[in-house]
Amino acid sequence: MTGLLDDETLSRSAVVANVAMNRERQLAGPNSYTRDLGFNPLDRLLAALTKNPTVAWLDLCCGQGRALLQAGAEVTAKSLTDRVDLVGVDLVDYFDPGHPAVTLVCASATTWQPDRRFDLITVVHGLHYVGDKLGVLARAASWLTDTGRLVADLDLASIRGENGKPLPLARELREHGFAYDSRRHRITLDGHREVTFRYAYRGADDRAGPNYTGQPAVHSFYERLSPNPSTLET
Repeated sequence: MTGLLDDETLSRSAVVANVAMNRERQLAGPNSYTRDLGFNPLDRLLAALTKNPTVAWLDLCCGQGRALLQAGAEVTAKSLTDRVDLVGVDLVDYFDPGHPAVTLVCASATTWQPDRRFDLITVVHGLHYVGDKLGVLARAASWLTDTGRLVADLDLASIRGENGKPLPLARELREHGFAYDSRRHRITLDGHREVTFRYAYRGADDRAGPNYTGQPAVHSFYERLSPNPSTLET
């Protein structure tokens, strides 16, 4: 695992700044969250309002924030701005003009910390460009409400071990409550969790080349943590 990039260096990579992925994706329509995710995020939020006084959607790696801003306009038209919280986070400050119902934050998904939990967290193709992918999944799991849902595009082949090969993560993900759809390259989690993966992040490689999307992506490298001796059977 030599020549790996730390997160600060990775953030300046041309691969991470790729504008061809999630920058212009809208809420609904041909190039949209609804098409990619298979459901309309705003519809899910509004349905959750029947059981909750307030709801919130966090979109990590939100690009220009277009989907959130369109959702904000609909929320305003329905006079629900006091009940629906819409938050977007992206590493690049390339947002469309803002809307008072939407909070857009320029920050890294690996370090940003919210002040509330969310009923829906989405990461549409953003994890392809993140260094510590497992770290973001663990952090997002802790930000869910008890009935919230995390939905993210994830290429498991991009999460690698010390030998450079993809890590066998399927079992560990299931143990933590995640479900992975290998055909769609999508990971989901229902309900708040405190997740600790058995791997330590060591760095990223932005020379991985195209992934299943056809766009250049980032490989993330991890070292297996040794078991705590106190937990071993005697």
